[in-house]
Amino acid sequence: MSEKLAISEIKKQYQAADETLLPDFISSFQTDERAGVQALVEKAQKQLKALKAERQRIYEMSSYEREYADLAYICGIDEAGRGPLAGPVVAGAVILPKDCDILYLNDSKQLSAKKREELYDVIMEKAVAAAVGFATPQRIDEINILQATYEAMRQAIQGLGIRPDILLNDAVTIPGVSIRQVPIIKGDAKSVSIAAASILAKVTRDRLMVEYDKVMPEYGFAQNKGYGSAAHIKALEEYGASPIHRKSFITHFKVKE
Repeated sequence: MSEKLAISEIKKQYQAADETLLPDFISSFQTDERAGVQALVEKAQKQLKALKAERQRIYEMSSYEREYADLAYICGIDEAGRGPLAGPVVAGAVILPKDCDILYLNDSKQLSAKKREELYDVIMEKAVAAAVGFATPQRIDEINILQATYEAMRQAIQGLGIRPDILLNDAVTIPGVSIRQVPIIKGDAKSVSIAAASILAKVTRDRLMVEYDKVMPEYGFAQNKGYGSAAHIKALEEYGASPIHRKSFITHFKVKE
């Protein structure tokens, strides 16, 4: 196969599948002198096969959205930060467009930080509506983490600016909400809407913890995001609790007074 013919054929395949991948392929075709035409064609075919599999995965992950497709606004709900020793709990609420074409949506914990950041931008660009809600460490200590999570979720729903017709929630039923709810166990891996909410909440919280780290670098918040790593626990013993530590979460640690 000639180089010209190979490029022409691959262009057609990429344009049919996902044009955004085409520049990277053309660049590799033009700059990788060690690889022959056939090797590059095989690389492209492998990538296109993976893309087809990813589209199928997203289709399967949209089963709940198809089930309730007669409703105008389907909202995914999830949270980030129920377990850490420090920082807020953050809830995400996302209404995706019908026939959402965002690839690689998944439980945020299954994605790299870089991929979460990339998807965050895509979600914010394409979502019909998206919002986050927060519950502070003080509020968590006051009413407990579960109730604080519910409070953050209600805040996120209110922040959408659009009233959802149905809520797809990751495992929970939120009290005090009159909108129809569907709790889905491990929903962030089973619903694209919940996965999007999971990413929104996780990225928002991680960015916030990085900002806290700039003010209180001794705790390593940029790395541990408030979770109880060995270094974080050692810092508690050495420096005591910070203003963003959850007092009710650190009672069993040897915290400097």
